Amino acid sequence: MDDAKFDLTGRVALVTGGSRGIGKATAARLANAGAKVMISSRTAETCEQAANEIGHGCQWRAANVGNSEQAEQVVDATIEAFGGVDILINNAATNPYAGPVIDADIPRWDKTLQVNLTAPLVWTQLAWHKYMKTKGGAVVNVASVGGFLTSKHIGSYNITKTALMQLTRQLAAELSPHVRVNAVAPGIVKTDFAKFLWEGDKEIKAAANYPLNRLGEVDDIALAILFLASDASSWITGQTHVLDGGGMIKFGEEL
Repeated sequence: MDDAKFDLTGRVALVTGGSRGIGKATAARLANAGAKVMISSRTAETCEQAANEIGHGCQWRAANVGNSEQAEQVVDATIEAFGGVDILINNAATNPYAGPVIDADIPRWDKTLQVNLTAPLVWTQLAWHKYMKTKGGAVVNVASVGGFLTSKHIGSYNITKTALMQLTRQLAAELSPHVRVNAVAPGIVKTDFAKFLWEGDKEIKAAANYPLNRLGEVDDIALAILFLASDASSWITGQTHVLDGGGMIKFGEEL
């Protein structure tokens, strides 16, 4: 294996939702690979703590990912601090409503769309127009295996992830050959965000749905994102990579 293809020295990475979970683990992996990293999430305190734990000169800016003005401020701050945005990880997501889509209240439906679908487009537009259009780069969107499935409880969330996978394909077609755009689609990963799916006695039952007999860890996803952000994946674009311990190959099972 050519380890040099995973070397991100001299590149700049921006990770939304980077203060915890998959985002934080991804930021750490990118920083360890040599990238200069900017993380962003809603709360300054958690951002600062995460940046300190990541180290390697990681910087942070607090922002509401769904606020276009704040998004532009973070992108501008990244370019000012590090000189560019070579890698964009659209990781931040929300799930404010649980229940049948037919009963979803429109304010929470709109928020889910704003954060999970519109925001990745806005952040990618900003990175493209301000830097990547002339310098190139890589974008990785964090989708979900839920985007391939229906659900009695998180249907609204799943719909946005289905759309995010199509947005990934569309942007990959439009931004090639200068920018590669890919996505990852995790199964259940042991994060605070997904805790309602695995905490307590639920973990054993949930893990039984996976042929590898365990749930995902944040580093399982972070390593895949590192691959997609690096030159090791230089001939891959427009793809969604399922990371689910084999869950989707089981017959007749609902994850």
